[in-house]
Amino acid sequence: MDRRDAVKSVAFLLGGALSATTIGVFLEGCNPSGNKDNSKLFSPDQEKVITEIADIIIPTTSSPGAKAAGVGPFISMMLKECYPEEAQKAFVKGLDDLEASSKKEFSKSFLELDVKQRQQLLGKLRDETIAAQKAESDKTEAERKAKENTVVQKPEKEQAGKPMAAKEKKQGTPYFFAIARDLTLLGYFTSEIGATQACAYLDIPGHYDGNIPLKPGQKIWAT
Repeated sequence: MDRRDAVKSVAFLLGGALSATTIGVFLEGCNPSGNKDNSKLFSPDQEKVITEIADIIIPTTSSPGAKAAGVGPFISMMLKECYPEEAQKAFVKGLDDLEASSKKEFSKSFLELDVKQRQQLLGKLRDETIAAQKAESDKTEAERKAKENTVVQKPEKEQAGKPMAAKEKKQGTPYFFAIARDLTLLGYFTSEIGATQACAYLDIPGHYDGNIPLKPGQKIWAT
């Protein structure tokens, strides 16, 4: 199994931990967006910021963190090669907004902040993202229920072969922090460090058993 296959496997195992945008990317086969040259999507400083963001999300503890696992370059590569243009633009804007917030709050660029200051900024961004995603989910659910109550469903024969509506195909609003979090998790747990040091790893596994209880304090098994 190459790393692209491993990333897809971990994406689906993480399931509910990932945003609709990221799940949509993998459901569509992780295909590049058009023929546009994305090699200069991020500036050199933005590439560094991406690495530091990942390391705040998964810092070094008893095992090496995201920076040691090379997650920053992985995030950059995935966004350039797999994510749709809408998500790419949202991510670049998110980086710009983060830099503006850093200068407003601390009168420094993000790369000049200490760890606690970076945690403070990203913690606020995380909370805002969670609140916005919940509001969007609630709105979607309310619209679905309203539609069920007011629209008479057509017979299945009329529905067969009908293309999915544009709104139904939408992957979800591409939130900056959600994408950063998703790709940090995917990049880390498909890296050698993530699989062999952060997780319990057997280089020569035995038979598969999907119902083995974890012992207290035991690391999760590498996939």
